[in-house]
Amino acid sequence: MSGLSLFMSFFSAGTFVVWGSIAYTSGLVAVVIQWTMCLAGIIAGLFIAPRWHKTGVLTAAGYISGRFGLRTQKFFTILFLLLSLFNSGVFLYPVGVVLHVSTGMSLPSCIIVVCILSITYVTFGGFKAVVVTDVLQFIILMTGVAVTVPLALARAGGFQSWITAMPDHFFSFTNGEWTPLFIVAYLAYHTVLLGGNWGFIQRFTSVKTPSDARKASFLFSALYLICPVLWMLPPMIYRAIDPSLHGLADENAYLMICKDVLPAGLLGLMLLGIVCATVSSLNSILNVTSAVITDEVYRKLKPASSDKELMTVARLSIIMVGLLSMCIALSVPHMGGVVNVVVSLAALTGAPLYLPVIWSLFSRRQTSLSLMLVTLSSIAVGVFFKYVFPSVSGLSLSRGQEMILGVSVPVLLLAGWDIWCIIHSFGADN
Repeated sequence: MSGLSLFMSFFSAGTFVVWGSIAYTSGLVAVVIQWTMCLAGIIAGLFIAPRWHKTGVLTAAGYISGRFGLRTQKFFTILFLLLSLFNSGVFLYPVGVVLHVSTGMSLPSCIIVVCILSITYVTFGGFKAVVVTDVLQFIILMTGVAVTVPLALARAGGFQSWITAMPDHFFSFTNGEWTPLFIVAYLAYHTVLLGGNWGFIQRFTSVKTPSDARKASFLFSALYLICPVLWMLPPMIYRAIDPSLHGLADENAYLMICKDVLPAGLLGLMLLGIVCATVSSLNSILNVTSAVITDEVYRKLKPASSDKELMTVARLSIIMVGLLSMCIALSVPHMGGVVNVVVSLAALTGAPLYLPVIWSLFSRRQTSLSLMLVTLSSIAVGVFFKYVFPSVSGLSLSRGQEMILGVSVPVLLLAGWDIWCIIHSFGADN
């Protein structure tokens, strides 16, 4: 069940809105990008998941404080909480789009409704409720998608008509800005995200044995080998039915094909599954964030706190993070759209925040100072080349270059620290 819950934590309305938008405009490359999660699951299962289980801790924050001290744990907690706000906002926005397209309600109203639902659910359900609900959502969504694909093909005039109607390079593994460089960088990013995200780590540490942790990651990998093909076919087919969507309107492609071909009852079930999957993913973020604030921050400051007091703090933290996330979701259209936000956020923060801690699982040479320096330096370099360098030089990085920069800088800094320690130790011995 942990493997399926891990899979559903990655899965949300963003799968349909973000990647559905890319599938509609660029074609098969949307599937290829998601296949990087399949390879990332294999890598994480072989090397990272068992390491996390062997630490004997439940949370990443507990591991950091135990090995590197409370100061380092507070440093990463602050960064994690800030990133969680943006991630929650990114989860909220697509499901707001889903409800907006399907109900006609205003987008801000839809975002507010989902936020309130998520806050209420996590406050009274907790992590166990998230895991159990994930299984039900998986069954509902896969059933809906399996029905949508043949109906969409029939609406497009059949398989051959659809293939003929598609533009050049629509079925290429790379297309336009989605270059081989970007695919490789995104594989590295997804490996780091899967092995280092504080919410996903709980799926590895909450099982009984390292072997179970490995199996959870492998199940995630297997599902991401098959499911992206089914998920992305409907918006790809819709390109033949209505090729007129442009700009932010292509974010609606998945919902448009569902409204076009599904009976009302099945459409409602499909929408319910999409909304619930997103709420579950958001719930995972809110639940882990609440646990970090309560157990790793508040309890450390007030060790004598009663269980009732800690529960109150946990619920208040859920409300606070949820409301701030809602404000970010409402701002997404002003940031260039959800695709731009997702890719830029991944490049700027993914590897810099998560890779140093993962690296420390394999290297005893890393210290509190090295982890904090690498994280801050990597983020600073990314921000410089994303925002400062283009305004000064008139040049900007491509998506592939942006992702490569975001992954390679922390790798080079961490490796450089290890090499320096080895050289320094060798010199001291001689």
